[in-house]
Amino acid sequence: MKQVIQSTRTGKLAVREVPAPRARPGHLLVRTRASLISAGTERMVVEFARKSLAGKAKSRPDLVKKVLDKARRDGIGATVRAVQARLDEPLPLGYSAAGVVAAVGAGLEGVFHPGQPVAMAGAGLANHAELNVVPRNLAAAVPDGVSFDEACFTTVGSIALHAVRNLDARLGEVAAVIGAGLVGQLAIQFLRLSGVRVVALDYSEDRLDLARRLGAEAALDPRDDGLEAAVSVLSGGRGCDGVLIAAATSSSEPFEVAAAIARDRARVCLVGLTGTTFPYQGFMKKELNLVVSRSYGPGRYDPDFEDRGMKYPEGWVRWTETDNMAECLRLMAAPGPRLDVGALITHRFPLGKAEEAYGLVTDGAEPHLGVVLTYPEQAAEPARPAFAAARPAPSGACVLGVIGAGGFAKSVLLPELAKLNAVRRHTVVTQRGSSAENTQRSFGFEAAAADEAAVLDNPEINAVLIATRHDTHADLAARALAAGKSVLVEKPLGLSRDEIDRVAVARDGANAFFQVGFNRRFAPLVMEARDRLAETQGPRFMVLRVNAGAIDAESWIHAADQGGGRILGEVCHFVDLARFLVGAPIVSVQAAAAQVTSGACDDVTATLRFADGSLATVAYTALGDQSVGKERFEAYAGGRVITLDNYTSLTVAAGGTATTQSARTPDKGIGAELRAFAEAVAAGGPAPIDEAELIETSLATVAVMESLQTGGRVDL
Repeated sequence: MKQVIQSTRTGKLAVREVPAPRARPGHLLVRTRASLISAGTERMVVEFARKSLAGKAKSRPDLVKKVLDKARRDGIGATVRAVQARLDEPLPLGYSAAGVVAAVGAGLEGVFHPGQPVAMAGAGLANHAELNVVPRNLAAAVPDGVSFDEACFTTVGSIALHAVRNLDARLGEVAAVIGAGLVGQLAIQFLRLSGVRVVALDYSEDRLDLARRLGAEAALDPRDDGLEAAVSVLSGGRGCDGVLIAAATSSSEPFEVAAAIARDRARVCLVGLTGTTFPYQGFMKKELNLVVSRSYGPGRYDPDFEDRGMKYPEGWVRWTETDNMAECLRLMAAPGPRLDVGALITHRFPLGKAEEAYGLVTDGAEPHLGVVLTYPEQAAEPARPAFAAARPAPSGACVLGVIGAGGFAKSVLLPELAKLNAVRRHTVVTQRGSSAENTQRSFGFEAAAADEAAVLDNPEINAVLIATRHDTHADLAARALAAGKSVLVEKPLGLSRDEIDRVAVARDGANAFFQVGFNRRFAPLVMEARDRLAETQGPRFMVLRVNAGAIDAESWIHAADQGGGRILGEVCHFVDLARFLVGAPIVSVQAAAAQVTSGACDDVTATLRFADGSLATVAYTALGDQSVGKERFEAYAGGRVITLDNYTSLTVAAGGTATTQSARTPDKGIGAELRAFAEAVAAGGPAPIDEAELIETSLATVAVMESLQTGGRVDL
């Protein structure tokens, strides 16, 4: 991909071809469509890089002190090498851009979606580059009606908006904005939209004219002799209630002007980089309050917020930098009085002419304000991983060890196991010894332990049931297989391709098999539905609707490092069920998620295409009412419609008539699943479910997540 890079040593700027980044967990990969060159901030960065070493030292005495401290501590040679290494680092330029989401990192499924227009912020993040990776809290969705050229102003707009919030000017008050550059012009508009009367101050008549058009009640040259009198008339003799300094100058003149035009006890907010020697007498006599505005808002410079996606409590921090970005975009799209950033654009350059654009900004050859870089619509697509399947192998007799005894195991699995006389319940392991001992007594195990080694290292045990939290499934299954034990692992098999691959590798070298807890394959009415479908010819078309209901947002299931979310943990059931009913390999997956308004990504559709041309859509939602049955499946094939309603009724419609088979109570096949596993262990195999098929459906579930992250079809 192409990116604007500057040499820190020489200051030379160029558009270079660099490797494309990839989405990371909690981040978005964004294909840039427009980025803004901030005439003030970026000009200072470029000019600093172009200075000689002596010039750099003169302009940044703070860095010189650090170098001298390092020299005293580490020696001259080490210090010189460190400085040279720093100067050799390429400097990415840009911090305010907009584009289209190309891929969604893990944890952001449903929060953002591929193809969604977003604005992005952050130096070193929202670069002048064809592809950028930005964290969640430095991105905001672009509403309809806002162009990319407008949206790329969002970061600079957030700087201005936060400064206006710090100024705390109220409806009907008079505020002055010193400096009518980009930030100043945006601040003028925010103040106007807040009902504040604005006085714009700048040396440029063109910028003062623009300020008048954008809502300033007065636009004055601070050098005018009648400045104080004009402000006095406008403010009823009081002076300005607030003064926002948005100028970029080494002079301290803006502070002198602020002191002259402010009323008693007014607030002065500094957002531009100016000289900071303020007139003590003027500030003291009026008891002026000075606040320095922190960039985009609360969260800025906080790595927990920006890099790790931490949320601030709204009761304490209402307007974070993320909220400021969203509000800027909302005001750009507002139907009535709106934030007009289009009026600020003076030049547009394609990315390939970035050097020419920066020349305009740094050399000042002609008047300019908003300079926008534009990008081609397409860029590199992120790569996707691949995976290989396993092969079957025999096993021995059924002496069972159980690892994990949580709520589901105690209420469902262990009671069903207790009914199987052929299973020798040897050892149960839980993290807490008291729980293990209680489970041992309740369900008739021979031994209890708090360490899984008691099961995995015991040669007498050759079958293992794994019912722990999801993040441990693959590791424990691989270790059990490596120890020569057949495994029934509760779903999911793994939370990633790498985890599933680890199980497959262990299975390749084991004289044992594995089974995943996809119990619905063993439900009597599901097996009947499969048999009725097998009587038809041609492709099947299926809809599997799951009214799952919401679970607590704080549940471990939602935690990426424990449960992996409900898609990996629960949707896998229905991916496998569709595979069972069709009876042909899954060849591709395409998924989409509803907008997340609270909690995690629970509302998805996943469309599975099969090798025989069949199609199945899994519709999984937590938005429904629980008075309606949880699971309803419809299959259309060969002139038949087969409907399975919550495992209590199966209706087959064909030839104009329908027949219904009912069950007294729902049977999801858990008992039959455990019995089939125990019998296969006792008989030495084969596995009750083809293991390669289990690998396939587990990978297909991971592909659902990948499709949500990339917005495209994932081929298996």
